[in-house]
Amino acid sequence: MSRIKYSKDGLPETTAKAMCYEVHISPKHAVEICREIKGMSVSRAKEYMGEVVALKKAVPFRRYKRNVGHKKGLHKWDAGRYPKKAASEILLLIASAEKNAEYKGLDTKRMRIWHIAAKRGRVIKGNMPRAMGRATPKNTETVTIELVLEGVQ
Repeated sequence: MSRIKYSKDGLPETTAKAMCYEVHISPKHAVEICREIKGMSVSRAKEYMGEVVALKKAVPFRRYKRNVGHKKGLHKWDAGRYPKKAASEILLLIASAEKNAEYKGLDTKRMRIWHIAAKRGRVIKGNMPRAMGRATPKNTETVTIELVLEGVQ
């Protein structure tokens, strides 16, 4: 695995960073969640991710919306889903970044998500054996997610 750099770097004195590499979640779900929580406070984002995991609040799908059903409770949007697996991984990433901010001596109650991005990782190749000696590809997509928290003045 090669070294992956952050897309954006803030001031080291006021920011805390975290990254998770090659997580086994859907890249499309990760992109939709990242777009939705960017700019939220850390406490609000953790609460929102918890509600998504508990299937109480849907994530609006704005880019990858084809054949996605309508969900109630979405503000100014209709298509949405409950990406439980991706939301739980991003919740762990937010907790990690919050711990990094705490370690640096920053006030975690006044932090917001300044930058979050999902990048496609490598594809883990796999095959599923079929009849007559054939095989169907069964590949696993991975995602690298980067997160930068910033202190709010």
